[in-house]
Amino acid sequence: MIQAATSEVTIHYNKLHADPTQGETLDIVLKKMKHRLVERMSSSTADTLGLSRAILCNDSLVKRLQELERTESMYKGLVEHAKRMLKAHFDVLQTYQQFGNIFAAISVREPQPRASEAFRIFSELHRNLEKDGIKMIKSLKPILADMGTYLHKAIPDTKLTVKRYADAKFTYLSYCLKIKEMDDEEHSYAAIQEPLYRVETGNYEYRLILRCRQEARVKFAKLRSDVLEKIELLECKHARDLASQLRKFIQGLSTLASETVERLESIPNLFPIEVDLKASAFQYKSALKFQPEEELEEEVHQAEEAIEIPPAKSSNGGRDTIDELLAGFEEIDLNKSSAASAAESNNDLLVELGLADIDLSAGASTMGANLLEDPLIPDLGDF
Repeated sequence: MIQAATSEVTIHYNKLHADPTQGETLDIVLKKMKHRLVERMSSSTADTLGLSRAILCNDSLVKRLQELERTESMYKGLVEHAKRMLKAHFDVLQTYQQFGNIFAAISVREPQPRASEAFRIFSELHRNLEKDGIKMIKSLKPILADMGTYLHKAIPDTKLTVKRYADAKFTYLSYCLKIKEMDDEEHSYAAIQEPLYRVETGNYEYRLILRCRQEARVKFAKLRSDVLEKIELLECKHARDLASQLRKFIQGLSTLASETVERLESIPNLFPIEVDLKASAFQYKSALKFQPEEELEEEVHQAEEAIEIPPAKSSNGGRDTIDELLAGFEEIDLNKSSAASAAESNNDLLVELGLADIDLSAGASTMGANLLEDPLIPDLGDF
């Protein structure tokens, strides 16, 4: 038409000033929400509900994200199981320590030299077993710290990147769906040979959505490459470190078992132990029969006026004064304070070993349970 014109031709055009904020309309936001809901549905369910959506064909990232979920679940189960096992070891070690203290007390009170020496050696053995066990737990603590770093820092950082990627993905798919709907609208109007106001006025909205889709695609591709790179690094770290960490863990337990066997073999044969007992050691006194006292009527004496008596000098060098000062302290048990200090030291040691929050009475969670929320489904509260 322009070539056939014989006079001057004037072309008017609308310059497109693309502003992505203008393209992100309420319709796009609703489409993003719909894609989040459809992501968890099967194709047949979405078709039955009549939910139109845009999808990525042959998306290999979905499978990688599922593998990441299984890896996190496995690491969480390993860390929990290892902590529970070390806490059980710690409880056994405290039993060793108590046995050592009891046998040491028996050794001190035993008059026979051979029996006293046997109890002393036996108490030292239990105390050494407790020390070796604590040393083993301290040597295994860095391994749990490394696994915890992978579980609580590396994987959550990747999940945060996945969440940003999911938002960019749904934005891109929403623009794709919007363009498809606008194309279908144009084809439907062209089929009935009716003009479309949007097309007649320069089709500005369509061009704006195209520009927004292009920008969303660039952002989506960048975040996708970041997610793939981080997942690749996590998989490499998992394959490289897990085997060495488990090997060190098993070596620590094996070393403790070997040291325990060596200590048991190094001590002489202490049993049987001859102990001198009194003839009445196993004779127990019979309980006295309780005889209730008869109630007697007490005479009420008449009150007398109090007379102040000057303090008399003590004939035993102030012993009575000391007894008065110490009155009421005879019932104080110093063993209670020592038990409290021992419990406090045990709590401090548990905190140092990172086992203070482990409760063996609670059932262990299943390692194969799905411990992650779907990273591609952010909370709907974001909207």
